[in-house]
Amino acid sequence: MRPTVFLDRDDTLIDNKDATAHTPTPGDLLDPALVRLLPGAGEACARLQQPGLQLVVITNQGGVAQGLCTLQQVEAVNDRLRQLLRGFGVELAGIYYSPNRPPPAGIVPRFSTPHPWRKPGPGMLLAAAADLNLDLPRSWCIGDAPRDVEAGVAAGLSPHRCLRIGPGLPLADLAAAADLILRSP
Repeated sequence: MRPTVFLDRDDTLIDNKDATAHTPTPGDLLDPALVRLLPGAGEACARLQQPGLQLVVITNQGGVAQGLCTLQQVEAVNDRLRQLLRGFGVELAGIYYSPNRPPPAGIVPRFSTPHPWRKPGPGMLLAAAADLNLDLPRSWCIGDAPRDVEAGVAAGLSPHRCLRIGPGLPLADLAAAADLILRSP
């Protein structure tokens, strides 16, 4: 069993807020051409991968349930993320996403139900742990929203290993979180 770092996608690894601000779907990144790693994210992932940690992306993509995008569009953005990270020598162990969002926002019947994969639920982390034989007690979770941290805790990770990043927080970005992880015993 191997430890992993679970990473939120939007505004943790890639710019979502600014990239989508002037699109018809603010907050939903649908165009792979708009995918840009946040400053230092590629280098941080490369450093995290060096000591043998696996990297797994976990991301809510409720735009599918809202009828704003398709599963194919989500996959295209994920493929672009993989491509950009490969430029830093990073191979993701997996990308797990939840296309679900309950009503009233969720309007596509197939995806408009509550689902354990949607963060803050632990479903994506638990599925990845089962699929990839991961050591959850030795794993970490990083994201920019409270729901990212809550998903990690719900999956059984220590709250001290569930890190929230962002401007004005003690850990400003993924690079700062990587530094903390790499300094930990």
